[in-house]
Amino acid sequence: MPIKLGELAAQFDCELVGDPDITIDNVAGLHNAGGASLSFLSNPKFRKQLAATSAAAVVLRAEDAADSPTASLISDNPYADYAKMAAVIHPPPRYAPGIAASAVIAATAEISPSAHVAANVSIGDRSTIGDNVYVGPGSVIGPDCKVADDCRLVASVTLVRDVTLGMRGILHPGAVIGSDGFGNAMTPEGWVKVPQLGGVRIGNDVEIGANTTVDCGAIEDTVIEDGVRIDNLCHIGHNVHIGAHTAVAGMSGISGSAIVGKRCMLAGQSGIVGHIRVCDDVVVGGKAVISKDITEPGVYAGTFTAEPVREWNRKVARFRRLEQLIERVNKLEKAGD
Repeated sequence: MPIKLGELAAQFDCELVGDPDITIDNVAGLHNAGGASLSFLSNPKFRKQLAATSAAAVVLRAEDAADSPTASLISDNPYADYAKMAAVIHPPPRYAPGIAASAVIAATAEISPSAHVAANVSIGDRSTIGDNVYVGPGSVIGPDCKVADDCRLVASVTLVRDVTLGMRGILHPGAVIGSDGFGNAMTPEGWVKVPQLGGVRIGNDVEIGANTTVDCGAIEDTVIEDGVRIDNLCHIGHNVHIGAHTAVAGMSGISGSAIVGKRCMLAGQSGIVGHIRVCDDVVVGGKAVISKDITEPGVYAGTFTAEPVREWNRKVARFRRLEQLIERVNKLEKAGD
């Protein structure tokens, strides 16, 4: 949606250096922006691209404004303000209310007149769909689910049963919410499945990525609080509780009954062992595994970065000889006594 630069500055309380009548109609990176593009600079490593940008305007910090060859929107948090502006310039699509002819709706389901239910959707008994909800093609909403106002289920999303989704939620293609948790009891005859009887409770403004799974609770509910962001290809086990505004990056997993605090960040491929607690404001590094309670906020990491295979093999060989080395040191210490 085209908008004047002065309007953006006023709407998001940014200082404008430049012509307020410049029209912006798209967003782009510094290196490929055009004459009507809005771009941003938040990471110093991209500062070299600023001098050569052809953007109509750049959102940046005050200390970078002198190096900008174009109009500037001064911000204390350029990335966040850019994101808000981009949502104005490129608003999500609006869909006409209605239910596709190929959708299958249970007689006891309640669908708001303002909702859009796309082709080949199935909605089960006693489920409710709120105002301005978009249920994308191929999605399945099982029984006793509640989808609150302004949610967007992009496509092929599955809410298995007894799932509550708060307002303005976004679920991306292939997300499965409310599938059975991994509950099994061993007997001499083999595994016995433990019934998974709980539901899933998701707060407002939660976004869940493509092909991510959130298991239902075994007895009590799995809970995801307001503002949580979960990336693609993540797994959230049964009875997990994730605090508000926590972010979980791609291919991470949280095992059953773990409790993760508010405003935490889990980097890609990280993991949390079941039945432990992580306090508020914890950052977990990529591929790190948390295997015991964390009670102090901070950054936690524990993995090896890739290196030439010969060097890695040599270190592994040394590690395997570590026990022998310890025995030799112990003998020398005893001999010295």
